[in-house]
Amino acid sequence: MSATVHQPPSAPILISFAAKNGLVESLAAFIAKASKESIDKKGKFTVAISGGSLPNLLRRHVYYVDERVVPLDHPDSNHKLCKDNLWSRVSIPEDQIHPIDVNYLDDLEELSDAYEKNLIHEFAQKDSAPTLLKAIRWVAYIEDSPKPPSKRITFTYPVINHASRIVFKADVLHSVLDDPEAGLPAARVKPVFPGQLYWFTDDAAAAKVTYPKTQLQTLEVDPGDYGR
Repeated sequence: MSATVHQPPSAPILISFAAKNGLVESLAAFIAKASKESIDKKGKFTVAISGGSLPNLLRRHVYYVDERVVPLDHPDSNHKLCKDNLWSRVSIPEDQIHPIDVNYLDDLEELSDAYEKNLIHEFAQKDSAPTLLKAIRWVAYIEDSPKPPSKRITFTYPVINHASRIVFKADVLHSVLDDPEAGLPAARVKPVFPGQLYWFTDDAAAAKVTYPKTQLQTLEVDPGDYGR
């Protein structure tokens, strides 16, 4: 019997923009297009974020890739940031937004376990999670984050790398794209094929790297899909 051949991860795609408005609008259209494709195929779109902005979210489920272990109304909470700047402005049912369980703020292991069970309920019970993911931790906790607050929970790399699309909006590119061995956490994000990693940034940041840029093709998305 021949061994299963696994495709290596695809190379990241770097897309840069001259103006911030162009970056934001193109990123919104990109997410809206991915959302529409997922809803057409699966009936829903699931996204995990660590902050930022997203399009209208009526049939979307939202998780947090990482979250500070603080009350949901705390200024350091990613959930509060998103709620104040996004969820209050778009159409999304409250039960489709998945924050941490504040009943476990004093027990990091229970907190990460509870969030992991939430994820497993979303994916594994529907047989959409690869067998590999059913045998590992999906959510981990840390107690010594270099940036306060020190306690956080986070998705593990295998879970992140099984996303169909991963998008970074960042300007610290050199150590990730030109020198991935430098050790930055983002350099370890390598989606399992056929998943794809994208970097959205501005021209000033992109000019500092030698990694090749890709021209973003026109996205055939109704602007109304992302709230314009």
